[in-house]
Amino acid sequence: MNRCDDYKGSLTREQFLFYEIRVAAKLVNEGCTKQEATERIISDNLFQFPTEKMIASIAGTCFNRIEVLNSEALVRELAEATAEDAKLVNLYAMMRTNKIVWDFMITVIGEKYRTQDLSFNQSDLNLFMMRLQEQNDDVASWSDSTIGKIKQVLRKSLVEAGYLDSIKSTDLNAVLANYELIDGIKANADFEALSAFNYFG
Repeated sequence: MNRCDDYKGSLTREQFLFYEIRVAAKLVNEGCTKQEATERIISDNLFQFPTEKMIASIAGTCFNRIEVLNSEALVRELAEATAEDAKLVNLYAMMRTNKIVWDFMITVIGEKYRTQDLSFNQSDLNLFMMRLQEQNDDVASWSDSTIGKIKQVLRKSLVEAGYLDSIKSTDLNAVLANYELIDGIKANADFEALSAFNYFG
């Protein structure tokens, strides 16, 4: 499955979803098809969501992320690795399914690692979204509310993946991706994404 090349505002509802993708990956790892796993998730309410429609929608997002990894090894990482390692795999899957996350992680976070400038503040997010609005008509048409929510999701994702200690942190942590993730990124020929995981080998 190829990486997404469209800017999508759906990030506002999709979020990081680590618990949910972990559940989905475990079912896939056990040999369930996408349909079987989705049916299990819905019938047993494995995501603990209030409505079946919401469960089905989030399950769809999780399986899109799993499929776009193009890697049984990375799906196994999602299912079985430490939370720290699996969260980085989930972030990579987010990057491949949403071009906003892809661009942000490479042009902002990857560049900070490249230049060893580990400061991070709201102006980094504001400037990134402002540039995106200037460059893309679709993004330019989004409401201030949507833009604000996307910035929130990006920041929260950095916290959940271990890049920031909290939403108020102003210093990036030096994340360390394991070799399974590095190899998976290289296998997809996503070499420019390596910087987002502080890897320059």
